[in-house]
Amino acid sequence: MTTPEPVLRASVRPNARFMLSHPAHFISQGFGSGLSPVMPGTFGTLFAWLSFNVLSMRWPHFFSPLNWAILIGVGFLVGLWACSKTGRDIGIADHGSMVWDEIIAFWLVLLFIGPAPLSTQAWAFFWFRLFDMTKPPPIRNFERRFKSGFGVMCDDILAAFYTLLVFALWRVI
Repeated sequence: MTTPEPVLRASVRPNARFMLSHPAHFISQGFGSGLSPVMPGTFGTLFAWLSFNVLSMRWPHFFSPLNWAILIGVGFLVGLWACSKTGRDIGIADHGSMVWDEIIAFWLVLLFIGPAPLSTQAWAFFWFRLFDMTKPPPIRNFERRFKSGFGVMCDDILAAFYTLLVFALWRVI
């Protein structure tokens, strides 16, 4: 039997001034997309969706699948640092305003589903948000066990994995 975690209150209320006070905050809060007062994770994922498509269409030679994979890998590593720093500064390890994890994870989903029609991308968005919000096992257990940047980043990578698993099953059926 596990003991419940204490409820923590943020010592800092994230706003634009806080976000701009350090590069880690700017990154982890998704360049401002995480400052939405309602559903910041959804806004971070929408930012990921829009930015992936705009960058891929505008500069297709630079934003090739290989370069996206490199960017996602580097972005994951940067996220470990940025989310750890921001979580410490806010006072909550995985504050809702930190959406870099959603951005990196959804970029990963979009990379693996490949060039896809908007309707397919919309389904990817739906499934990713569902898994990210409901946190089915082992995502919730993973999130509780690992704190700081590693836990923040990895629970969304697991949601991305579940999303890609749905797409793999969808293609088989």
